[in-house]
Amino acid sequence: MENIQQRGHLLTEQINPNSQNLDQLNTVELVELFNQEDAQTIKAIAQAKGELAQAIDVTSQALEKGGHLFYVGAGTSGRLGVLDAAECPPTFCTEPDMVQGIIAGGAGALVRSSENLEDSSQDGAEAIAQRKITDKDVVVGISAGGTTPFVHGALNAAKQRGATTIAITCVPAEQVPIIVDIDIRLLTGPEILAGSTRLKAGTVTKMALNILSTGVMVKLGKVYGNRMIDVSVTNTKLYDRALRILEELTELSRQEAAELLERSGKRVKLALLMHWTALDPQQGQLCLDNHQGNLRAALEASQSECRM
Repeated sequence: MENIQQRGHLLTEQINPNSQNLDQLNTVELVELFNQEDAQTIKAIAQAKGELAQAIDVTSQALEKGGHLFYVGAGTSGRLGVLDAAECPPTFCTEPDMVQGIIAGGAGALVRSSENLEDSSQDGAEAIAQRKITDKDVVVGISAGGTTPFVHGALNAAKQRGATTIAITCVPAEQVPIIVDIDIRLLTGPEILAGSTRLKAGTVTKMALNILSTGVMVKLGKVYGNRMIDVSVTNTKLYDRALRILEELTELSRQEAAELLERSGKRVKLALLMHWTALDPQQGQLCLDNHQGNLRAALEASQSECRM
């Protein structure tokens, strides 16, 4: 037992003075306390805005050059990484391997608690090796308390391979130093339920990942204004969304938008370019390809350049 690491000093493990009578609150008071404490997540994101912006910039540059983004975590942190990665293809029509989630215990850990598997740094290193991560890639290690061996093993292995490394934790650097390229500290304080980091720590991590992945996709030209123009049209909800985007941006009727969408092969970005430039689908796709898929850049180019 003497070899077990003491973690009580960590911010995420400390006792929250505002919730010491948690089991004596009535239900409305319980909800109010959660609401008050969750406000800390907004402050934490604001305090880390510089590091988040830096992470967006380096990640978008890496992906633009053919690299990949990997999230690594265990337990709640791992599940949040996998969730964010899984939502990129339908939202931004990315290739499935562009953004990947790595969780200790593999896919089974998504639906069944496998928190004991987080204690192996070797497993984390092997996960990096299995995915053949290179210096083109970005690896984001997620650990609320900052001490997860699986995550540290993965980050160290990624660093040795020349990858850009980013850490997302909810404890101050002086409590758990981590040597990475970008160190994101999301300090939300002690949890209402002591040590239950699926609460504020989990919420602020989800917020940070939302900002990171969406910011990267904006930089990659997968957004026009605030519309997801690279949406993958794979079901009726997304088909409706695609039509509404075309209607709103082009002032076409719904029927006209549907016809344009079909002619573009259900590619919203291409449909918009075709409408605004009169290019046919082949010319429009070539134009987009010549401008790394960036619609604004393609629109700014002359039609003669796009047809060459």
